[in-house]
Amino acid sequence: MSDEQPIPIPDLASTLDGVIGFELLEMSGDRVRARLEVHDRVRQRFGVVHGGTYCAWAEVLASEATVCGVARRGSIAMGVSNATHFLRPVQDGVLHADGRPRHRGRSSWVWDIDFTDAGGRLCSTSRVTLAIVKAPEGGPRPLVAE
Repeated sequence: MSDEQPIPIPDLASTLDGVIGFELLEMSGDRVRARLEVHDRVRQRFGVVHGGTYCAWAEVLASEATVCGVARRGSIAMGVSNATHFLRPVQDGVLHADGRPRHRGRSSWVWDIDFTDAGGRLCSTSRVTLAIVKAPEGGPRPLVAE
């Protein structure tokens, strides 16, 4: 595991994000990085990381990083599309996520997120499109202030 210290985030134990168990390393409107120690809760019955793990992880990373970029203008992000492709099965170890925005518009953002194993091999890739909408009054704040 890396020597980087994860960014502390609120207790999400009762949410899907908490069940996944990712550790956030960097988050802004320009980049998002995280890691995940593979454990039974993220594997499917054949012992490899479940495809839904990658999809959910990509969604939360792209959504929260977008919120970092749009919160100052009173907006939040809502997922519109998530296309995730599985390239290499992973059974154990640590997965790394590295994402960058491909498009940052007034009403939508698009992120590409790559997932690699401890050897740096590409295991999965996601493209996530988000709608930018007005934040509800007293709504959620960004996980990380930009």
